[in-house]
Amino acid sequence: MHGVVVIGAGHAGVEAAASLRAGGYSGPVTVVGAERHLPYQRPPLSKEMLADGGDPGALALRSEAFFADRGIVLRHGPAVDVDRARQQVHIAGDRPLDYDHLVLATGAAPRRIELPGRSLRGVAELRTLDDALALRASLVGAGRMVVLGGGFIGMEVASAARKRGVDVSVVELADRLLGRAVSPPVSAAVAAHHRADGVGLCFGEHATELVGDAGHVTGVRTGSGRVLPADLVVLGIGATAEDGLARRAGLATDGGVLVDRWLTTSDPRIIAIGDCAVVCDPATGTRRRLESIQNATDHGRYAAARILGEERPYCALPWFWSNQGALRLQLVGIAGDSAELVVRGDAARFSVFCMRDGRLTAVESVNDPGTHMAARRLLERATPGEAELVAVDYDVRALARRVLARETAVA
Repeated sequence: MHGVVVIGAGHAGVEAAASLRAGGYSGPVTVVGAERHLPYQRPPLSKEMLADGGDPGALALRSEAFFADRGIVLRHGPAVDVDRARQQVHIAGDRPLDYDHLVLATGAAPRRIELPGRSLRGVAELRTLDDALALRASLVGAGRMVVLGGGFIGMEVASAARKRGVDVSVVELADRLLGRAVSPPVSAAVAAHHRADGVGLCFGEHATELVGDAGHVTGVRTGSGRVLPADLVVLGIGATAEDGLARRAGLATDGGVLVDRWLTTSDPRIIAIGDCAVVCDPATGTRRRLESIQNATDHGRYAAARILGEERPYCALPWFWSNQGALRLQLVGIAGDSAELVVRGDAARFSVFCMRDGRLTAVESVNDPGTHMAARRLLERATPGEAELVAVDYDVRALARRVLARETAVA
């Protein structure tokens, strides 16, 4: 028995390995990670790790003893090739690994942006722990920072920089923040929060050049000809799936590694999970790639269950969170192109109920964790219609209690 090889030591990969052992798998389990660190948490990289005194040691997903005690082997070094015919993984500078089952958990990487001045000192990206440590060091002497991209990572970095007293401007090509992820009311609340925190927001703009002096960045020139002064520039224009290994192996890819409802790739011996996987969405019949810790963790658990004999297709309700200073944003479900948005609450705390075809498909909450948790309990069990929601004035707590009571009565 060659066992299971997991390529990727992030949340998805580690969860798959740990769940295999928890489920009683007795064969060899090897996790291949490209970095020298123990597997670590990713969300704090754009938040706590940018604060002065953030402890890298606190980020470990599991201790070294955890892996040793469970017989999970960690191999450090990038996987460079998969030989599907021989069922082998080739690792740079190391011997090949044989596998019975292969799990691809290669994640996503910052979207590349090629600009004049890209190689200047003071230009940063954020994906790894080493990136976060380097960015934190740069913040110490920075006076003015420009963030390219108004997505989650960019706005979390902006909050962390403002907390450290750095002047921040955000350049966003669209007309609102987080435009691909949240509804206009939530975008507006996020923008208001950051403006109140002193962040400059430049909408409808794009960078054409990073200008510098003596090899160090000094500003960002935009399409309108304006130059935003900066001694630190963070590139945060989104992420793309790390599917190069899969493509070289001849697996089907399209903006990520294509998988079916069982997270299986075009090779039945290979599963793809987490940020690199493009999964069929049973609700819409479309394919979707999600970047979230919950999705990665759920995928990891399911991958292990699948290897252990699970026959039911993957099904889990997606949810996501982002802390940006004092702003707490929580999402559950997938809004997509919702035909109707219903807002309940006030400017300081509210939720947006996203309806499609007369049914609730997602809830976006701003500083409203109670509604978020109730919506999760509800949407895990039902997709209520408009009439049900209107009857309780969109009080999903009350509706969730009703649904749970019906379940208890039936049981």
